[in-house]
Amino acid sequence: MTLDSPTNSYQNNAVLTVEGVMKSYQNIPTIEDIHLQVKEGEIVSLLGLSGVGKTTLFNVISGVGIPDKGKVFFQGMDVTGKPGHISYMLQKDLLIEQKNIMDNVILPLILKGEKKSLAQEKAKKLLPMFGLEGYEKSYPNALSGGMRQRAAFLRTYFASEEVVLLDEPFSALDAITKKQMHKWYQEMSETLGLTTLFITHDIDEALLLSDRIYLMTGSPGRISFELPLKKRDGEDFSLTPEFLEYKKQILRELGLE
Repeated sequence: MTLDSPTNSYQNNAVLTVEGVMKSYQNIPTIEDIHLQVKEGEIVSLLGLSGVGKTTLFNVISGVGIPDKGKVFFQGMDVTGKPGHISYMLQKDLLIEQKNIMDNVILPLILKGEKKSLAQEKAKKLLPMFGLEGYEKSYPNALSGGMRQRAAFLRTYFASEEVVLLDEPFSALDAITKKQMHKWYQEMSETLGLTTLFITHDIDEALLLSDRIYLMTGSPGRISFELPLKKRDGEDFSLTPEFLEYKKQILRELGLE
């Protein structure tokens, strides 16, 4: 698979570019020769079986991990091994149970040095969009699973208002709530102009939520396949012949068909 160089990618609205990343643990390669890009406003999924190195890659992209080889570019700037530029939401919401929802969601703003009153004003403007209006003083244990995730999304958004990494953000939700969250996230992402790269093991979820899919396979893990998705407006994509054909294609690539 051939991708543009970092400079060309940025000129083509690629907010995030990963170039030739390799990472080993105890001299054993975990991921190797990873190339990907995420353009402005896209929702892109990283799909693969457990143990293929997806979380290792996210650690490198977020700056938490330093690659043995390769670079990560954010808006054309080399951010390899530099945390704080790209926000990262883990599978668990990790809300602080002793803090109310307002104090939870504004935490990244406070850590950036903003005054609490200003941070609260920013949060109040977005609480209705995130379905949290009226719950500012509630504590996490009083919220449903979907509401906790929306609070975690808002906190992640305040950490970086341009691009976010999501590690299986919907996996703990029941099927109905998950479907609702997919629709909400797509609408919210479009409204805020958010760019997203997310990890999932769920083929249906990747197909329904994404603009493009990167398939990660092998040991060490590599990007083996890139799938741009064509969807028709005003139609339930999951009921179309295209959806089934895409799913078969992915299963073949995974060796599961």
